[in-house]
Amino acid sequence: MQDTDPQRVADLRAVIADFLKKRLDDKLDKIKDDPDDEAKAQDVRAKRDELRRAHAPAAWLEDAARRVAQIQAVTHSLKPIHPDAKGTNLYCPPAGLEALDVVGSHALGEDFAGDVVGNAAALDVYKFLKLAHQEQSLLDLVLAGDADLAAALSDDAQQAADWMASFSGLTRPRGRLASHTLAKQVYWPTGDDPHDDEQYHLLAPLYASSLAHRVWQQIQDDRFSEEAKAARQARHDGQWSDRPVREYPQLAVQQLGGTKPQNISQLNSERRGGNYLLASLPPTWRSLDIRPLLRAESMWKCYERRDEVRQTVWTLLAFLKTDPAKNIETRQRRAELVEVLIDELLQFTAELRTIEPGWSQSPECWLSSAERHWLDPEGVAAACATAGRPLPTDTAERISDAFGLWLNARLRDTHSREPLPMGDPEFLEWRRRMLEEIKADERGDRDDD
Repeated sequence: MQDTDPQRVADLRAVIADFLKKRLDDKLDKIKDDPDDEAKAQDVRAKRDELRRAHAPAAWLEDAARRVAQIQAVTHSLKPIHPDAKGTNLYCPPAGLEALDVVGSHALGEDFAGDVVGNAAALDVYKFLKLAHQEQSLLDLVLAGDADLAAALSDDAQQAADWMASFSGLTRPRGRLASHTLAKQVYWPTGDDPHDDEQYHLLAPLYASSLAHRVWQQIQDDRFSEEAKAARQARHDGQWSDRPVREYPQLAVQQLGGTKPQNISQLNSERRGGNYLLASLPPTWRSLDIRPLLRAESMWKCYERRDEVRQTVWTLLAFLKTDPAKNIETRQRRAELVEVLIDELLQFTAELRTIEPGWSQSPECWLSSAERHWLDPEGVAAACATAGRPLPTDTAERISDAFGLWLNARLRDTHSREPLPMGDPEFLEWRRRMLEEIKADERGDRDDD
């Protein structure tokens, strides 16, 4: 017999007693007394006495241990696929799943909401097992065979063991593993020959209930929380906000369970049947109309017209105008935004380098020599070889200088009454970061994540 902690046992008994008292008080409040009708008053007293007996710890726990077989704790359920499907539901704690590179239930880790399916009339048993003590639910303690919880349930060791065994069955599949004709089934290829019937697995996918609930919570927070509303208002007013604004275009809501969402599962009931469906559409292909920069006096005018560049410069300017504290968080946020601008410049460069080499030698190309070499390296190399001239060796430095000057000019915001004081220290920082990224790109060791 495991040793028990008397104080912890007492604390667990207090948690159980408080739960039962609240349930009893709620039920007693619903019974209305009529002092003018003696017969009714007696009936009311009898009902109240019966409720008190039923909610005595030993009586209620005995009944709960019997009714727990009517429900099952799950993380992956069948009924959301079809409400009349009858088959296996699974309880697979996310932390125990294989870690994959795609989003899945495994990404939830230890912080997940378990679901429950079965007879909705027995959901109070699940609510009981979800009671928490010292950040652990009673269900977790049951599954761990916690001796203190067993002692808190009953002074009779055998009775306590029987109840613990009954409650632990909440997470076990009911009966043998089985699918159903109304469940989905998918033939998944396992070999190279699609004509060979032996090279397939037949999969019976279940609804990832815990993951769907986390998605619902996140989207609800991003759309309706006060913090999200404040962030959208800040964006509208041109103000800075620490909270990012997240949009979910073409979002759909699937209602499960109709007027009785509790018949699907407990979490589905908490969402009133709502389940978000993210847009799953093929991308709309837009062919880039990439043309040589002819009759343009500077590549920077073309670069800064890119949507991502305009938005990032605006965001960085708005952030700096708030006069943020000079700390590591500010430096990291500023660096992240400058990194976006650098990435866009490298992308802009890569696009122009796909044009047939030699375009920079046209009389209509008015770019500086450094910009010509940067955007059309093969064309410039061929022209230098023909003319017997050496290739320039300082192009990376000159482009980095130009980037620092360009960004300083954008951030000074000369249209503002109080333009930001962008000077040599800022120029040197932008130049340094740009040059580092160019060198890393040339070595092929840039971190594109």
